Amino acid sequence: MKILIVNASPKGENSTTLQTTLYLQALHPEHNFSVLHAGQKIKSLEKDFSPARNALQQAELILFCYPVYTFIAPYQLHRLIELIKMDGIDLHGKFASQITTSKHFYDVTAHRYVEENCCDLGMKTVRGLSADMDDLLTEKGQEEARMFFEQLMFSCQHGLFVNPPICPPEQKKKLYCQALSKVEKKIKKQTVIVTNCASEDENLAHMIEDFRAALPMESRVVNLREFPFSGGCLGCFGCAVTGKCIHRDGFDTFLRTQIQTADAIVYAFTIADHYTHSSMKCYDDRQFCNGHRTVTQGTPMAYLISGNYRCEANLRMIVEARCEVGGNYLCGVATDEGDTAREIQTLAQNVAFAVQKKLRRPANFYGVGGMKIFRDLIYLMQGMMKADHKFYKQHGIYDFPQKQKGKILQMKLVGALISMPSVQKKMKGKMTDYIIGPYRKVVETAAAQNVSNEKNNESHLDK
Repeated sequence: MKILIVNASPKGENSTTLQTTLYLQALHPEHNFSVLHAGQKIKSLEKDFSPARNALQQAELILFCYPVYTFIAPYQLHRLIELIKMDGIDLHGKFASQITTSKHFYDVTAHRYVEENCCDLGMKTVRGLSADMDDLLTEKGQEEARMFFEQLMFSCQHGLFVNPPICPPEQKKKLYCQALSKVEKKIKKQTVIVTNCASEDENLAHMIEDFRAALPMESRVVNLREFPFSGGCLGCFGCAVTGKCIHRDGFDTFLRTQIQTADAIVYAFTIADHYTHSSMKCYDDRQFCNGHRTVTQGTPMAYLISGNYRCEANLRMIVEARCEVGGNYLCGVATDEGDTAREIQTLAQNVAFAVQKKLRRPANFYGVGGMKIFRDLIYLMQGMMKADHKFYKQHGIYDFPQKQKGKILQMKLVGALISMPSVQKKMKGKMTDYIIGPYRKVVETAAAQNVSNEKNNESHLDK
């Protein structure tokens, strides 16, 4: 079988992920493997797409190979997908799959993103392999890679592939015109609107202007298409100690002075290829100059999104998970699918309220699970990721359960007590009362405090 490995890692032949595909190639000389180093050569492919076109046309199976970067595939693969669709090359009926390496931080959203785009191209997509960065160095990881390839070949032979998501027929996009009047900017705070709005994004441009008009605080717009990115993240870890990016385009300083200093951050984009234009993904990846540090924790965030957002389940997960992991209060998402003016007005009010009240909420599974992966990763790699390690220590992120010795001892004592027949008899039917007791005290204290506040207010009015 003619198998094309599309290596989307910016490291080219030095990619850790690529080694898994080379391992499979070494085991299966009966297949014809070839490699396209798309990640490393993305700039040259923008100028001349013919090498990629020829390689894709000749392949029977296309195997996307990449490291997971910030919830999705690297910017370089986003850009390649754009180039494939712009070129119009016919990949219909070809098989596709993927191999990734990561610490399993939102590898699921990365895989779903590639699957959705392969389905757009009419490809027969087979579920990929999501490996840990070190898996290939273990016997278990090698076995799982071999099993993946066997299943992949079986699927190709028997026509087993992922069914494309069911979406309603595309409707003509409703033009949105500005509808909201400018309100007084009473709140002495500032919101930054980060966008990749292009000249043809009329709806998005109007949504941004209406949001700025309805927002009762000052705002400014940062258009990423105007920033002179010299390239995407190279995964070089040069910033791990210093916090300075190896690129000399000034992005790290720009990020810290023009975006992270704002009191609220709003992202505005038009949906394309199940995310948005690759300029936003370049911005996402280059934020790795912050390492794994949640430097904007507590800053409210919101989204203005033009496009069929309600049908993009994977994108909705990414939007929510970014805020959860970053410790940002998600104020909401306004789209141009329904009553856009009302949604924008409500979102503007929500952002202002969140800024004034400094709102926060407890992290859900997206945030808790994501940060536990980072916690364990940085603790192990503290010798290299010194800035991350220092940040995690200062902010109490190293919340390992084995360190909670008092809680562990308490649970052991409780377990020993309730295992005694005499205690079991005494507690029979009362376990719920024992558990709920401390919570009832909190409620009673709140009620008493409310009564006290009301009396104080009445006394103040009498005076």
